[in-house]
Amino acid sequence: MTTSLVPFGTRWGLFDDLRKEMDSLLNRFLAAEDGGELAQMATWTPRLNLSETDKAYEVTVDLPGMKPEDFQVELKHGDLWITGERKGETEEKGKTWHRVERYYGQFRRVIRLGDDVDPEHVEAEYKDGVLRITVPKTESAQTKRIEIKH
Repeated sequence: MTTSLVPFGTRWGLFDDLRKEMDSLLNRFLAAEDGGELAQMATWTPRLNLSETDKAYEVTVDLPGMKPEDFQVELKHGDLWITGERKGETEEKGKTWHRVERYYGQFRRVIRLGDDVDPEHVEAEYKDGVLRITVPKTESAQTKRIEIKH
């Protein structure tokens, strides 16, 4: 396959641009004249990275300004669920808002990892607005190197 040597970001970059344009169009369509509170709530999805090693899956999620009690991490039947809510700022008397761009509201991210994970040894750490989750693989799912005899 010729695309196997193309970096991941390059291969899907065109589709990512299309998705961003469609999101923007939908946001403008849903937005109210005052700045689009409905559109902001519709798009609040924390960004995450998913990587894999021989022994585990590693997930990092950007949750700036949130406290650990504002979100939950669960492993259900091989799916990693990250759910929570970022509260919006309350209106203050005597303050005129000219622009509101910070996203808030409920969110849910579900990542299918498979049945080859060890639910008893999942670790999660939250520091400096970044949630780091390590989901170890079961012994049978780990990559095994096979010695080649000569």
